[in-house]
Amino acid sequence: MSLPKSKNVNVELYVGGISKIQNIKNPLKLSANESALGPSPNVINIFKEKLDLKKYPDGNSENLKRTISRTFNIDQGQIIIGAGSDEIISLICQSFISKNDEVIVAEQSFLMYRIYSQLNGAIVKYAKNIDNKFSVDETLKLVSKKTKIVFIANPNNPTGTYISDQEMIKLRKNLPENILLMVDDAYAEYVTKKDYKSGLEIFNNSLNTVICRTFSKIYGLANLRIGWGFGSKDIIQSANLFRPPFNISGISEKAGCLALEDHEWLEKNIEHNNKWSSILFDKINSKKIKTNEPVANFFLLNFDNAKLNSEEAFKIFLGNNILLRKMDTYGIKNSLRLTVGNEEENTKFIEILEKNF
Repeated sequence: MSLPKSKNVNVELYVGGISKIQNIKNPLKLSANESALGPSPNVINIFKEKLDLKKYPDGNSENLKRTISRTFNIDQGQIIIGAGSDEIISLICQSFISKNDEVIVAEQSFLMYRIYSQLNGAIVKYAKNIDNKFSVDETLKLVSKKTKIVFIANPNNPTGTYISDQEMIKLRKNLPENILLMVDDAYAEYVTKKDYKSGLEIFNNSLNTVICRTFSKIYGLANLRIGWGFGSKDIIQSANLFRPPFNISGISEKAGCLALEDHEWLEKNIEHNNKWSSILFDKINSKKIKTNEPVANFFLLNFDNAKLNSEEAFKIFLGNNILLRKMDTYGIKNSLRLTVGNEEENTKFIEILEKNF
């Protein structure tokens, strides 16, 4: 009997971090760069209302697009909504990549750039990071006639570093016009550096740059899967051809609107992150654990000069019900990633750090 055969696709599978500890109901999860304070109280109130679940949501998420347009002062017709920024990345890859096209990603960067590119037949080229930072020069060295998309997250996950607005402008200026630049602004709201501007701020009039954003980080809505993209009307129209209708729920759409409208809660999250990232940075450095200067809501911890190696450290924190993220899948040796948590979580992390290092 001859059975249907799926396509033969050579792709790396996404491998996430550990999210549960056996027999522990609520471990302190500091591994996924999630919001320390969770969603706006206004969003929580949605779930206290009587919800009409029998009806389909708006297939184009127009209310959310209007709210995004109003919040960021951008054209509603240049916005696309996705089930997390992951879906935006996927839609762009489907829209622009043909078999044997090339894409360029930083050697240590968000894994889904390479995965979605490979699923669509692309050859992935890896640009060297310099001092754990995205390198414009190393990226430009890899550009060829086959290059279709260049991906950059700024700040970058998992390294926790960023490049300046001038470096971003240099990158776009030196890329051929027919190459799409995709800028991931996932952590933009956290950054307070004077030489930083988000992709949305820099490229809001670009015809060959697309921005993706997420509600999973500072807005605390990771479980609801909401993301959005911004680009020229031609780019957004192309991506919409591949977007399924009803790709986010009505509850998700309403939550996204309320999250954007609660400016006070956003500021509270930023203040919390500034305070605790500074405290954690000093504590980590005092233990000879090398890490990045605070930029987003996480740290990359390198244990080369520390009392313990990364595997030993991981086990100690795990034994105290704290989950950190191993960096093996990113190709980063002897390192772990730490998310800035709430006050209780950060205090517990520091307690274990002081006791064992």
